[in-house]
Amino acid sequence: MFQVIGGRSIQVARLLAPRSAVLVEAVRGRKSRTDPVAKSKEGRIKVPPPVDPVEMVVLKERYTEYQLMMRALRLEFKEEVLRKKYEEETGSLAEERARQEAEEHRALMAFNNQENLRMLKLRILRIQKEKEEAERKQVEAAIQREQEQQESIKEKERDILKLQEEAKNFITLENLDQRIEEALDNPKNYNFAIDKEGRVVKQTMLQ
Repeated sequence: MFQVIGGRSIQVARLLAPRSAVLVEAVRGRKSRTDPVAKSKEGRIKVPPPVDPVEMVVLKERYTEYQLMMRALRLEFKEEVLRKKYEEETGSLAEERARQEAEEHRALMAFNNQENLRMLKLRILRIQKEKEEAERKQVEAAIQREQEQQESIKEKERDILKLQEEAKNFITLENLDQRIEEALDNPKNYNFAIDKEGRVVKQTMLQ
């Protein structure tokens, strides 16, 4: 019977073992939490290896440079792969697509220019109409002011004529005696009463 101590011994045991025998490989197990510390490691204190600050700074700088270079290389390789893939897929259609895009751009620019010209004409017509409307309103306002002024003059003329007509009956020093005689000859009685309809219902006699 062979004692298994490592991989080579296992191979030798396989070669020398009879065909009918069943060989079980030994697996080294792990220590449990309750197992004591090995005698060879009793009293050992783990001390981390010393670190040189200067060397640490240099290594950190070099590692940063390494990361930047690797990132740049990955991006460049990725861009090259994508560009080659795009050229393989659309290389034959790139020129035709560029030509179509240029024609479409020219057509859109022509349509834009035509639309701008149309809007400019509409804007000019609108401004002209607004100007004509403003001028028409100014003329109408001037005519209205002229009519109101003429009406005011006519009203003043009527007032003057009326005043002149009433002035004929004014009492003056020249016709004072005549008016006194007329008043005495034609006395008027203002002592009367009227109803709701304005009819005289009662009047006293002059004495």
